[in-house]
Amino acid sequence: MGSDYIHAFARFLLRHHSHDLRSILFSQDPMLHFPLSVDFAELTEAIPSLSYLIFSQPTEFLPLFDDAARLAQGVILEDCKDQDNANLKEFVHVRINVCGSPLECPETFPSIGRVRVKHRGILLTLKGIVIRSGAVKMIEGEREYECRKCKHRFKVFPELETGNAIRLPTSCPSEGARSCEGSNFQFVENSIVCHDYQEIKIQESTQLLGVGSIPRSIPVILKDDLVDIVKAGDDVIVTGLLTAKWSPDLKDVRCDLDPILVANHVRRTNELKSDIDIPEDVAKKFEQFWSNFKHTPLKGNSTSNQHLETTKLVLVPDFYQPFHTQGRNAILRGICPQIFGLFTVKLAVALTLIGGVQHVDASGTKVRGESHLLLVGDPGTGKSQFLKFAAKLSNRSVITTGLGSTSAGLTVTAIKDGGEWMLEAGALVLADGGICCIDEFDSMREHDRATIHEAMEQQTISIAKAGLVTTLSTRTIVFGATNPKGQYDPNQSLSVNTTLSGPLLSRFDIVLVLLDTKNPEWDQIVSSHILSEKKDPERGTDNEDLKNVWPMPMLRRYIHYVKGHFKPILTKEAERVISSYYQLQRRSATQNAARTTVRMLESLIRLAQAHARLMFRNEVTRLDAIAAILCVESSMTTSAIVDSAGNALHSNFTENPDEEFAKQEKLILGQLQSIDGFSWEELSCR
Repeated sequence: MGSDYIHAFARFLLRHHSHDLRSILFSQDPMLHFPLSVDFAELTEAIPSLSYLIFSQPTEFLPLFDDAARLAQGVILEDCKDQDNANLKEFVHVRINVCGSPLECPETFPSIGRVRVKHRGILLTLKGIVIRSGAVKMIEGEREYECRKCKHRFKVFPELETGNAIRLPTSCPSEGARSCEGSNFQFVENSIVCHDYQEIKIQESTQLLGVGSIPRSIPVILKDDLVDIVKAGDDVIVTGLLTAKWSPDLKDVRCDLDPILVANHVRRTNELKSDIDIPEDVAKKFEQFWSNFKHTPLKGNSTSNQHLETTKLVLVPDFYQPFHTQGRNAILRGICPQIFGLFTVKLAVALTLIGGVQHVDASGTKVRGESHLLLVGDPGTGKSQFLKFAAKLSNRSVITTGLGSTSAGLTVTAIKDGGEWMLEAGALVLADGGICCIDEFDSMREHDRATIHEAMEQQTISIAKAGLVTTLSTRTIVFGATNPKGQYDPNQSLSVNTTLSGPLLSRFDIVLVLLDTKNPEWDQIVSSHILSEKKDPERGTDNEDLKNVWPMPMLRRYIHYVKGHFKPILTKEAERVISSYYQLQRRSATQNAARTTVRMLESLIRLAQAHARLMFRNEVTRLDAIAAILCVESSMTTSAIVDSAGNALHSNFTENPDEEFAKQEKLILGQLQSIDGFSWEELSCR
């Protein structure tokens, strides 16, 4: 019966994977282990009965599939004209890829925390993030014995449940007329087959868990061609066989069975982040949005007079602005819409999430493209809400607090498991390619804060623990929030007000200070806004009209789209503005000398590139350079231009943002003309 299944599998491989088999035949090294990826959906369409057997009884039928791959190789080899350069490969492993197949359902694709006994013995698929990666070992896969009585030879395989120990049968396994029931066996020389072996541990994503849930993890065994293809911090989808392993035998401790997944197929999903959920019709909607408002990119069409009249009756007209501003500000209104105003903070969050373009300088050193943001503010100014909203906008995020984080928890931990030292990834490594939000930044110990210096600037973490010397990647956006030390004193430097060191502050591209100055008019506006939200909590939700406030799903798609499709290049005009502003900062920086370093120049370039991406462009114009300067000036700590800085807490969406921007541009260019002698009238001619 087994031979019938082997021939059926072989016919399927010859029909659908002859090209893959041919490339394996012409590979040079015959001792390598070769993977042969088979789509489960394709197998189900071709042979439904065999696909069900693969799913329900993988222990028995996956080895038959491997035998079929060897049989199919022989068929192709016979028909091959160039047989001298081709040789039959013994170690070919069929890998079942369930992506896009009927197995992507909750029953066969559960979360790690919902794995139960009923899943044992079937082809199971789990999704998670690699938090631990063990060393690659060599284990014994099989050995051959011979019965001394009847000379019958048989293979013995290690038992995973007992720690890969090999147990001999109690009697000779020969069947039929040759059955002798002998119990004395001898080992056949040179019959041991070894395999590469590695254990990793995957953990379910914390973004999919509810509040109060503890993320569960499960060990995964990788063999042969699967070893060393993933590392700590990778997002993976693993398909394999769920089994159990005896826990260590300890005195007076009950021995339990620990679940473990023997992988058949591993797929990394890190590269798929920028392409998630962005169909062509959505991309066309983005292009149409900007083509409608290319003449007024910051605002667009004005609001109806009727809406203005109704708002003036309730709120103070000097502060309140309409809710239907279009263009760039329509996108910014979708960021944390439950918080009224705070235009500067929302712009900073958008530019931080979008980021600049990473490049390599002449010496081969990578210059990071990710920006970092720090919010310093009084209690009740919405810092934590911005952190949580930013985490939701990113496909990969880790949220932690200063009190609950140590240097090991942020970077990497060395742990001893089964007599072997392993590295377990921390928050910054797990957030690689995403964002790491750290609330209560000032509550961290000074030693713990110092460990993230390298992770923020070089985007790596160098480890030398327990004999393990390595470097891990941390291409992570750091978004921090902290309270000032006591009452914020504008006359003191930022380091004194926050107790954060200068080297750490210089690594943040934007540092925004939110001060609660108890303005009566502003308090009236904010209270009216909050009360109106309480009356109509469903207002603005599920709004797909891009002319108004953008919903969160559309914001996520837009951020990932512009990050993947635009690599802005600086124009000569933008370079001149940024260079002049940097020189002006270097001249006037007295209190905050630690912030005005070369890193500020790089920050300005990143922010200008991010603003160009936000504006759906592939070049950095003067508008983008001015916007980057305004973000830096709004920090209230590095102001080099008189009257340009203000309290970011009271920054609001203006009714005519293009006119307001023209005033700010005139002020900034007027200050910069003292650097190299150019006049703002010359630069501002359009």
